[in-house]
Amino acid sequence: MTTKTASFDFTGNVVIVTGGASGIGLQVAGDFARSGAHVVIVGRNQAKLAAAAEGLPAGSVSTFAADMADPDQIRDLVASTVRDHGGIDVVISNAASFIPGDITDITPDQWTDIRSTNIDGFFYLAQETLPLLAQRGGTLIATSSVSGLRGDWNQAVYNASKGAVSLFVQSLALDWAPKGVRVNGVAPSVTNTDAVSGITGNDVVRKQFENRVALGRLAETEDIAPAFLFLASDAARYVNGVILPVDGGTSASTGQAHVAG
Repeated sequence: MTTKTASFDFTGNVVIVTGGASGIGLQVAGDFARSGAHVVIVGRNQAKLAAAAEGLPAGSVSTFAADMADPDQIRDLVASTVRDHGGIDVVISNAASFIPGDITDITPDQWTDIRSTNIDGFFYLAQETLPLLAQRGGTLIATSSVSGLRGDWNQAVYNASKGAVSLFVQSLALDWAPKGVRVNGVAPSVTNTDAVSGITGNDVVRKQFENRVALGRLAETEDIAPAFLFLASDAARYVNGVILPVDGGTSASTGQAHVAG
């Protein structure tokens, strides 16, 4: 697949990307860094963070190990970023947990993991960063999902968590626009990352998902990241409260069977 890197200039901007050591988050962090920003990549695994930083332009990134379910660690992340870089311009809330399964099979610990990472983590991060973003006319962008817009089979708890993120985005967009902060979300469909290897690594399952995508293939991280840069840029200065599907046309369908003409 041939891709073009979207051209944006974030020189002088300070960007936080949670869940930035792999997958979509790593691609987003790299694209911001290559566009001139200083990016603080956040994740739970220090070794993965170090490996992620090695592949990005020297001096353009720093790392911070934190569990997004812990408000004290998020508070330390934000304080450290402001101390070291003077402020925050863009926050990408991307850290997430994905556990499929029927609701009767989900354990209390699994429910706690999904809720604390996907919902609580967004809440704590927004609570700490929105006042700082208001100081610089910044923007908060969350990774939701097409699964946060409609239902899926066998994913009730994940969909519920991403639905909460989508409604957080829309409500915060109303509350914080008068203070100079835009809040938006990106809703990818299944994207080829390690997190969904159970789908991408199974040819039969993968084909079933590809058959639901009008463009005929699963997304790559390079397909998703430009939406974040656009929403953070001045080109999107009048875009607020949007949950932008980046899904190859998946959500355009009614869900009925694809019958070849």
